Amino acid sequence: MTPRPAIPRTIWALGFVSLFTDMSSEMVHGLLPLLLATSLGASALMIGLIEGSAEALVLIVKVFSGYISDAMGRRKPLVLLGYGLATLVKPLFPLADSVAMVTTARLLDRVGKGIRGAPRDALVSELAPPEVRGAAFGLRQSMDTVGAVLGPLIAIGLMWLLANDIRAVLWWAVLPGIVAVLLLIRLPEPEHARKPARLPLSREGLSRLGPAFMRLALLGGVLSLARFSEAFLVLRAADIGIAITWVPLVMVVMSVVYASTAYPAGKLSDRMSRTLLLAVGMMVLVLADVVLAMTQSPATLFAGVALWGLHMGLTQGILASMIADVAPADHRGTAFGVFNLVSGLALLAASVLAGALWDLHGPAWTFWTGAGCALLTLLLIPVLGRSVQSVRS
Repeated sequence: MTPRPAIPRTIWALGFVSLFTDMSSEMVHGLLPLLLATSLGASALMIGLIEGSAEALVLIVKVFSGYISDAMGRRKPLVLLGYGLATLVKPLFPLADSVAMVTTARLLDRVGKGIRGAPRDALVSELAPPEVRGAAFGLRQSMDTVGAVLGPLIAIGLMWLLANDIRAVLWWAVLPGIVAVLLLIRLPEPEHARKPARLPLSREGLSRLGPAFMRLALLGGVLSLARFSEAFLVLRAADIGIAITWVPLVMVVMSVVYASTAYPAGKLSDRMSRTLLLAVGMMVLVLADVVLAMTQSPATLFAGVALWGLHMGLTQGILASMIADVAPADHRGTAFGVFNLVSGLALLAASVLAGALWDLHGPAWTFWTGAGCALLTLLLIPVLGRSVQSVRS
């Protein structure tokens, strides 16, 4: 058998940039719901609206950043701008004295993520040989998630050292972001073998992305309806009585499982049906929601959180690989952006619904509804995913 090509070093470098950035972001993300709910008095519905809007904004911005990177024929300037903006706004979190200021900081941080996301994913798809595309996306996702493990662990240690002073801990989150930007500045931008390409952002222009891509974008939207913000995992931990110092462990457990499974899942998807692995991931999400709906103890809570992380590892990198499989090479930036726009709007709806159910009927209803949506999604995967698999083969 012919040996598979190695993953390029530039993808490894991008992985380390993602690692430090996510370390910074998750130090904030693991504590922000507590800051909102305790110090600033925000309701679960308000937190769901903030988180859903933030994630939706990421995915809306990705449309335009992906399109611009296609038109420029360059990826790094937008990637650098996105990482730089996310680092620049981090000091706003410890300075925030109102829900409005936290919301502003959160949205600006997510704009940075949106700017960098589609150009970075398009860059990975261009750098990775097709034979290891799933492994390359899985590797970058795993390294990103290693940062998501380290961030909450550092936050826990700092919470202990600083006597649960959330704002003081949030100041420390600025440092890893600075490291990420410095690494990215030193990263050379590879020469691309293609010319700049402009795909009109119109119905006629987007139709050139192809029917297989459109079905995949629809599938991504349905999948996002079944998965709301991870902020509700943090709130669930506080709801069952876990001490505030240890609440960030929720994100640690989820991220450890996510990081340890994303690369193996991506590598496996290079050898078998990506659609099948996606369906398995959604079955795991159903189980996670059931466990989190019924939990009354830290042990079962962390079991549900671990299952949630496994679901992420089995779906997120594989979805990115599927986009790269079906999108035209000249328009991959736009394709990643459009896909994430559809998913973002669905995620916003899911998070707002989750917050409303939490306030009106309690946490269990939020997770039972999530399980029902995930079950419905399973019925659509064979229909919408079949054409994607046929294009790849």
